[in-house]
Amino acid sequence: MAETLFDTGEGPESAGAGPGPDAPLATRLRPTSLAGFVGQEHLLHRGSPLRIAIEEARPHSMVLFGPPGTGKTTLARLVAHAADAAFEELSAVQVGRAEVRAVLARAEERRRAGRGTIFFLDEIHRFTTAQQDALLPAVEDGLVTLIGATTENPYFEVNAALLSRAQVYELHELTPEQIREILTRTEIEAEDAALDFLADRSGGDARAALSALAIAEEPVTLARAEESLQRRAIRYDKDADQHYDTISAWIKATRGSDPDASLYYLAIMLEGGEDPRFIARRMVVLASEDVGNADPGALGLAVAAAHAVEHVGMPECQFALAQAAIYLSLAPKSDTTKRALGASRSHVREHGAKLPPGPLRSAGYPAARKLGRGQGYDHPFSRGGRGEFVTGQELLPDEVAGARFYEPDDGEAELRARRDAIEATRRKLGWRA
Repeated sequence: MAETLFDTGEGPESAGAGPGPDAPLATRLRPTSLAGFVGQEHLLHRGSPLRIAIEEARPHSMVLFGPPGTGKTTLARLVAHAADAAFEELSAVQVGRAEVRAVLARAEERRRAGRGTIFFLDEIHRFTTAQQDALLPAVEDGLVTLIGATTENPYFEVNAALLSRAQVYELHELTPEQIREILTRTEIEAEDAALDFLADRSGGDARAALSALAIAEEPVTLARAEESLQRRAIRYDKDADQHYDTISAWIKATRGSDPDASLYYLAIMLEGGEDPRFIARRMVVLASEDVGNADPGALGLAVAAAHAVEHVGMPECQFALAQAAIYLSLAPKSDTTKRALGASRSHVREHGAKLPPGPLRSAGYPAARKLGRGQGYDHPFSRGGRGEFVTGQELLPDEVAGARFYEPDDGEAELRARRDAIEATRRKLGWRA
């Protein structure tokens, strides 16, 4: 009797129930056991928590995080099917508190009848903080086993309180070989070249590959597969995790002096619709942080690229960005500017800010000289350029005299030689004699 109440048209379904003949191909091919599941071996190896949860019918709340078409919904259904639990599925994009309350009410009735409920919430990151908080009592009480799915990093998008009650599993995009294996399970007549193309060009998304195969005219040739897929989707969300991952990869590739890798990650950002001003800002930072005075022209070029972005805009400014990416990749590298600044700031934080020596302090207000401000300052220009405009006077406070913050490396060999020559001249003039 209870099952009749809960398996009506608008209610939940059995996770093992077969899809209708009009369901999408990806839905019709969805496996009902681990034996038919393809991919995610890092999560489903023998003895792994997720495999144990399925094989031993011991479901636990979890968040499945990964790209589209990698098996998040299928895994949730396998968990429910193995546990003989009712499967409630909602999309956080389309529902609110009323629909969630209805799910929890049905779960309460079902629990009284001795059956559990798997609540699969797709796009869980779309729920507001308040909506996520509303799920906490039901999860803590065991009323439902929550399985959230998201393409966004849950550590950025899901409440910490909810995450603490769920295990996070990260799914990886499928390999072309894995997608091809899935494609061969259909009864659609297709050339090998067409299957290879769809497997390689679907961006690790099995659903996209199957959808393209389903709409192509049979027999599916390479040309028809290309037409149905049209263009490989770029998996890039400029407002979320991939935004940070890709710019991080660009920085590291450019720092590593690989122009091809630098251009590759730049292309991903441009194709994904990244704000070119964001890219330009990172180029300016890298020019000082990682190239520095090993090639002072790098900063000028990066700033010029940033100006081009502002004055020209997309799509033409992409050439300036590419020019800067190549130059920054091939430029000699030195992080001494970053290290020198860090060392000086650490010294100030640890020891405090000491007053400058009297001769260096401002004498630009009345009675300043009566306090000794500015008196005795050795102005380098007063010697008419002798000594390369350097002074033998100590320019650091007495408490800091002798400190060394700037240590040029081999990337700044010319500056190191110039600094050593200047210091030799200063010593001749009495500095630290």
